[in-house]
Formats: sequence, structure tokens, C-alpha cells
Amino acid sequence: MDYQALAQLLFPDVTETPEQLEERFPVRNVPEGAVITRMAPSPTGFVHLGNLVQGLTSERMAHQSGGVLFLRVEDTDAKREVPGAVEVLIDTLKHYGIQFDEGATHDGDSGIYGPYRQRQRASIYHVYAKRLVSEGQAYPCFCTEEELSAMREVQEANKETTGYYGKYAMWRERSMEDIQAQLNAGNPWVLRFKSMGNIENQFKFDDLVKGKLTITENNVDHVLLKSDGIPTYHFAHACDDHLMRTTHVVRGDEWLPTLPFHIQLFKALGFKLPKYVHIGPLMKMDGNSKRKLSKRKDPELALTFYKAEGFPVKAVYEYIMTILNSNFEDWRRANPDAPAETFKFSPKKLNPAGSLFDYAKLTDVSKNVISKMTAEEVYTLLTEWAQEFDPDFGAKLAADDEFATKILAIGRGGKKPRKDLAVWKDAKDYMGFFYDEYLAEPQFDEKFEKATVIEALNRFLEKFDITDDSGIWFEKVKAITTEMGFTTDMKAYKADPTAFPGTVADISTFIRQAVTGKTNSPDLYTVMQILGKDRTVERIQATIAKLK
Repeated sequence: MDYQALAQLLFPDVTETPEQLEERFPVRNVPEGAVITRMAPSPTGFVHLGNLVQGLTSERMAHQSGGVLFLRVEDTDAKREVPGAVEVLIDTLKHYGIQFDEGATHDGDSGIYGPYRQRQRASIYHVYAKRLVSEGQAYPCFCTEEELSAMREVQEANKETTGYYGKYAMWRERSMEDIQAQLNAGNPWVLRFKSMGNIENQFKFDDLVKGKLTITENNVDHVLLKSDGIPTYHFAHACDDHLMRTTHVVRGDEWLPTLPFHIQLFKALGFKLPKYVHIGPLMKMDGNSKRKLSKRKDPELALTFYKAEGFPVKAVYEYIMTILNSNFEDWRRANPDAPAETFKFSPKKLNPAGSLFDYAKLTDVSKNVISKMTAEEVYTLLTEWAQEFDPDFGAKLAADDEFATKILAIGRGGKKPRKDLAVWKDAKDYMGFFYDEYLAEPQFDEKFEKATVIEALNRFLEKFDITDDSGIWFEKVKAITTEMGFTTDMKAYKADPTAFPGTVADISTFIRQAVTGKTNSPDLYTVMQILGKDRTVERIQATIAKLK
């Protein structure tokens, strides 16, 4: 077989050479040890938590080392592509703090190693495809779908491994005349890799997460180019990772079965193999057993879920770091106020078996993160979220930023800040009573007569002075308690509850419910200071009127 002639027959329009591509995409000028890595998702319209896990792993490895993180869109499978999915992908990753140094953007590409969308790189792949054919390492296959199906049926009947290999690789050694006849007839073809592997042979491979692996050689003649000239993922990623000078490939361990072929392909192309970081799946407890997070069963797999619920980006980031590196939590305890980005991330500390996702723990992390934010920061993030997901509430927040910020400042700061909010979705229930439209009707404990509640509220109005400090304010509440025969001595009440109609806590609750409509709220004195005298009095008077 004249392989040079075959290469020219199959790719007559390809004039560029691999050597010219090397000049077009030069070796990057980066510090020694710098990690060049990428996120390379498919535009399917579903951006999931696994994307973020891989993205943060890649981002930390690249930026901690003074390297480069780029975004490459692997859109070779046109059937799965969803219109607008690339834009959704870019926006979602940006929302979660994945900052790319180059790659695909809304407006095209940014960087000299593009195009960063694989369907736009077809001519590049054809250069390497032609070289492989000219070296006898790839060949055209004209098998029809019917022939391939029949082949699989025979293999299954014989209990053999399915695939295009060995005696089943019917176009592997066909003559130039046979190939020419098919081309003359206008029959479609795919380009297959001519594997020299043997499944009887094994070799060792070092993965940065899985450790030392025993790999069985690949013997299948996998497809490199589909009949439309677009490459498969296998071929495209090898060409792209080489030309974009990728040093580390971060991906899910579902790709491990393809590793033997990828190693083989890099060698055939004469490329240096990048280091691989195969991340285990995200798991969750289902009863007493673990299972992978499922797109169908688990809404928390989709990144849109966290934005809609109102988890701050910082909280999601912190939580992901806890499941990526087990020593992050110890570091955080030792460095409570340090930016999470200063933590020294290591891919070697990733759990080879995968990480366990715990929603309750994420919620706790989020409470801690929000509690450390300033009132101004909470206001900004909450308002942004509400304007998108609860426009009416968002409009109220935006209408008076000073008022809303005062509310959000309650209990903030100090050694033990309040942890009322886990997600922005909680905020309306927490602070909505400050806005008259969201004020609920108070439901007083039925063990107290309405007359008792009315008397307590009237007594409070008689003594209420907005200029009182918190100490004087509470002394007046205690005075009302005593005047009405209730007690301020909680020990005495617990010892004999029948001796008193109630306690100072009950009197406080009557007032709290009249002002907030709730039995639990932030510090009541501070609530009244923010509402002001007139609104506080109006609410109490309105409650009295409804009780009569």
C-alpha cells in the first residue's frame, strides 16, 4: 500500500503540515512547573455540580502555579448540542467564580490558541489525520450501519468483546483499488486508527488522583474522523491538548476506560502525554448506601439549583473545597478570615473513590459564610438574587437600600454573629415583616385571654419611648410583667407554673407578635428602632383593634 498516495487521495485539499501547526501554536512562555489546563465541556445545556468540581480543580491547579486556564467547547457531537448552551455554560461558570485566562466567550474567542470551539478546528484535525494515513497509522472504513450491527450480533453470539478489531476490522488492510472504487461510488467513510495494541499486554500508568494503575492495551480501531469530517472526542482532544500546550487534563473517572486508546493515540501522533487527573463521582447517601448524584433524581446536581435557592458563590466555593481536599476544614479553622483562594490546593488529596455530597453541610457552610459578610455585602447579593427570583421583594429592597441594610445589620459582627440566613431564599421569611405588605396576622397562644394580651399591649404603649436605650426599654417590659402578676423569675415559674399566669417571656412575645407577626424575630428592641416610633405604635394599635 502506498500510504502517501492514500493520504493524498483522502485529503487532497490539506496542504498545511504538522510542522507548520507547531509554529502557529508555539510553546507557551510560562514559569517552570506552571499548569496549563482547561475546562472542555460539551454544550448540552446542562451545567452540573461535576462541572464546577472539575472547574475548581483545574482553576486552582492553574492559577496557584502561575499557569493558564482556558475554556474549550467540545461541540463535535452536533446531535447533542442545545442552542444557546455555550452562553449558558459561560455565564454559569462565571457566576461561580471560574475565571478563564483565554478561550471561548460570548463574543467569540479570546487567545492565540483558538479557535476554542472544536467544530471550527476541522482543518487542524485533517492535517494530523493526513499525517497518520501517510504513516500507515489510520485508514478509511466504508462499513455501513447494517454491517456494523451484523458484526456486533456475531460477536455477542460468540460471547466476544464487541468492537472493530482483529478479524472484524474488515477495511483495515483493503487495497487501494477497493478504496478508490468506494470513493468513486460516492460512499461515505470514516477514518479509523490502526491499533497495534494487544489485550494480552498490560503496562503501568500513574494518575494524579488514582495513583498507579495497571492498563490493558487497546486493540480496537477506533474512529478518528466521522463521515462529515468532524473528529471524535478522542482524536480532537489529543490534537487540541497538544497544540494548546495542555500539561494536565482534569476529567471525570468515567473516562478511564478510554485512557489506553488516548495514551496510544498521543504516542502515534508524536505528542507528549499530559498528566491526567481523573476525579471520582459525586455521591450521596440514599438510605444506608451511597449512589452517584443523578440528573433525573437529584435537583441539586444542576448548578442552576444553587443560584435559584440563593446560595452565595462564596459558600458553594467553600463547600466544594471541603469535599475536594479533606484538610481544607482544618485550614479554615486556623485561618477563619483568610480568602479561600489562599488555601494550598492539592489534586493528590482528592478522594480517588469520589466525594460524598452533603446538603446539610453545605447549608451550615453557607450560614457561616453569610454570617461573616458585612450588611452591605449581604444587601448587594440578596438584592441581586431577589430581583431575579422574587421581583416584588427585590423591588422593595432596592427602593430603600439604607432601610434594608439596617435590617441586615442586626446581630452582624462580633465574635458570635447571628446565623439566620443559609440561602437568600430564607431572607423574605426572616425580614419580610419589616415591610407592611408581608406582615402576617399574629396568632396568640390560646391559653391567654384576648383581654390579657390587650392589657399588656396597652401598658406597653403607655410606657413606650423610642429614645430609650435597650436597658431602660427592657426594664419597662419587666415592669409591665410585674404589674400584670406575671413573673420575671424564670426559676420560680419553672418550680410552680400555676403560681403565675405567665412570665416576662410571654409579655415580650405579645409585643413581638403585635410588631412583627412572628413569635421569633431578631432583637425586638432593634426591630422597633429600625421601624421607628410611628410604625411601631401603628402596628400595636392595629393588633389591639383586631383583638377587640
